[in-house]
Amino acid sequence: MTVNREELALQVDVAEWGWLRPHGERGGLVVVSHLLDLAEVGARVAADDAAAIQSWIAAGDLGKPTDAQLVAWDAAPDRRFRMLVVSPYVLIQELVN
Repeated sequence: MTVNREELALQVDVAEWGWLRPHGERGGLVVVSHLLDLAEVGARVAADDAAAIQSWIAAGDLGKPTDAQLVAWDAAPDRRFRMLVVSPYVLIQELVN
């Protein structure tokens, strides 16, 4: 079954860090740059599009949370994120106030 961008766009939600933290503890969080469309990234991850994923990682637009990010988010557990589950990952984009 192929998941397309439009279907994933309907699944994008908002969550607070306190809800996302357990996914970070298991290594399942992936931080997506604001320069990228969350649903598009989700579709490429679901399709295992290695070329796109590697180019985003190389550009610094996709990756695991840094230690500094985790510390900052732990200090503000009500911080909000756009999020999309693409099992086994949870793709997140920090909401800017």
